[in-house]
Amino acid sequence: MDIKFVFLWSDILIYVLILSVLSTLFYINKQEHTRNSVYKIFCQKIGLISFLILLFYVAIALLDSIHYQKQVSLDRYSNKIYSVLDSILSPWDEVDEVSYSSPFADELYHQSNIPGQDSELIYVNTSTKIFKTIVKVFSINTLVFGFCLYSVILMLSRLCNKGFFTMRKIIFCKKPKQGICIPWRTAIYTIYIIATLFFILLVLSKSYHIFGTDKIGQDVFYKTLKSIRTAMIIGTLTTLFMLPFACVFGICAGFFGGKVDDIIQYIYTTLSSVPSVLLISAIILILQTQMNIHPEWFPNSTSRADVRLIALCAILGITSWSGLCRLLRAETYKLREMDYVNAGKVLGVSKTKIMIRHIFPNLMHIILITITLSFSGLVLSEAVLSYVGIGVDPSTYSFGNMINAARLELAREPVVWWSLTSAFVFMFILILSANLFSDSVRNAFDPKLN
Repeated sequence: MDIKFVFLWSDILIYVLILSVLSTLFYINKQEHTRNSVYKIFCQKIGLISFLILLFYVAIALLDSIHYQKQVSLDRYSNKIYSVLDSILSPWDEVDEVSYSSPFADELYHQSNIPGQDSELIYVNTSTKIFKTIVKVFSINTLVFGFCLYSVILMLSRLCNKGFFTMRKIIFCKKPKQGICIPWRTAIYTIYIIATLFFILLVLSKSYHIFGTDKIGQDVFYKTLKSIRTAMIIGTLTTLFMLPFACVFGICAGFFGGKVDDIIQYIYTTLSSVPSVLLISAIILILQTQMNIHPEWFPNSTSRADVRLIALCAILGITSWSGLCRLLRAETYKLREMDYVNAGKVLGVSKTKIMIRHIFPNLMHIILITITLSFSGLVLSEAVLSYVGIGVDPSTYSFGNMINAARLELAREPVVWWSLTSAFVFMFILILSANLFSDSVRNAFDPKLN
């Protein structure tokens, strides 16, 4: 089957963000003091574990960001847009049940009154079959992971001109004899646990609805994995809109002072005085009205939902840059009095070059700490805004929309609890990992702690 790749605006911004991250890492690698600080992040076990969990979420989001359309005839492609994640999770995206079914259920959650719409679930001896499947996947994953680990250790031993057992002892050592090092043993155990749990869920989901189904019979586990992309986009792409305002205004206010500082202070003080929820609501409603008036702007519903997602990121970025701007302004006030800055002024270096080459690099630790700390808050903001109906498009998979839908499900009798639980668990792990990783970043970059 022929396919045609589709590039949504959010996909393009994700690729831009990846290039920005790679450029930042390349720049950090040249700066010894910054490189050592980044090294300290991964020398902390909590920081390393949380980073690997976040990396797992990022991998799912990236797989869900490669979109394409399937060819339905010789010169026509389907209007529905798929992703690589959909191909991996197929046929989970298909609705194969009538209505609610609880996790690992063998019948619908309630009897249908419509003739011909009975349950398709025919699981027999569910507990025994599940146990056998878990043992089988666990054994296969252990063997494959052990072989891969053996191959990596063997390759490293040849590259480092050391024996296999010597390299294995270095990787699995509990306490290094000299200095600090990355706890590779912790990283290996974490990767093994994440891979094992994911493949167990992956295999079980081919035969069961492990998290149940929703009102229209769609698999909840599929919806939860699809919601990860939305959470990652809100938490990361918002920085693309926030950083230019915060960096430019903060550095200019602190470096120039005077009237420039007064004008910038007036701007972000006025912006901060407006309730963010009301401002976001007004802009979203205006945008939604324009989208309804001009449906010809969007070739399909996916493009329409994607534009609203990008608009939400832009609004959150525009309304959340004032905090970082204040921090950068205060730090720039201190840096502009340093000897190397005064020396650059005496030597006739332009103010623009001084801000770019001397001020901005010394603000990177504040920027990195603020970005990591604000990630979890942005993810929660999407959930809250979608819950009240002013977040992402209702057709977009997100934790906020799942929680909003679960509001009515909790009032049912019997209670439908699995949609809310699955969204809560995955969002809780994401936010907890982000908070722990941000603590590790702060410990590594904070000059007072070093």
